[in-house]
Amino acid sequence: MQQAINLKVGQAIKNLRKKRRLTQEQLAETIKTSYKYMQRIEGKTPPDLRLSTLKKIADSLKTTPSKLLNF
Repeated sequence: MQQAINLKVGQAIKNLRKKRRLTQEQLAETIKTSYKYMQRIEGKTPPDLRLSTLKKIADSLKTTPSKLLNF
């Protein structure tokens, strides 16, 4: 169940990132994390995200964490 939620959140991040015309590298730089971590978040086996990381991503994508979790 948790893996399915992580996949949906990762897909929501990926979709919004592309809509904002950002690369994984650009988003990673904005939230001060590695490009590889962004790849994992959007990939097939995403890690559990901390709320603080989700907030940083949401802020960078000009949205709210709840919008990223709204699926």
